[in-house]
Amino acid sequence: MPEAGYLPIPLKLARAGVKDMVRISDARMSGTAFGTIVLHIAPESAIGGPLAIVRTGDRIALDVEARRIDLLIPESEIASRLATWRAAASDPASPTAREIPARGYARLFHDHILQAPEGCDFDFLRRNGPA
Repeated sequence: MPEAGYLPIPLKLARAGVKDMVRISDARMSGTAFGTIVLHIAPESAIGGPLAIVRTGDRIALDVEARRIDLLIPESEIASRLATWRAAASDPASPTAREIPARGYARLFHDHILQAPEGCDFDFLRRNGPA
């Protein structure tokens, strides 16, 4: 997992006196970060997880006690955005597209790394092997 989850408060908000904001990420971060942070959103956005379709202005509900995070847009809009995202991800000319490595460690990583809640490890290192 890349260590990219720490996002500082934008200068405009900091100048207005904002001291904290919720940060939501599918990355990880070191112990030096502070504030309200939700990490390891899975599945990750790179494979079409929920963060892949969030747009500026979308409302998100966070209920820490219930361990829930919800994108507050209609289900039909979620389906439409996911369909658009998948189409863009499969178009080699799209900036959303990800090239699947042909071989080597990068291909092994692509094919076998588990999502954050499952440990970000190779699936074949599990006791019972790949799922």
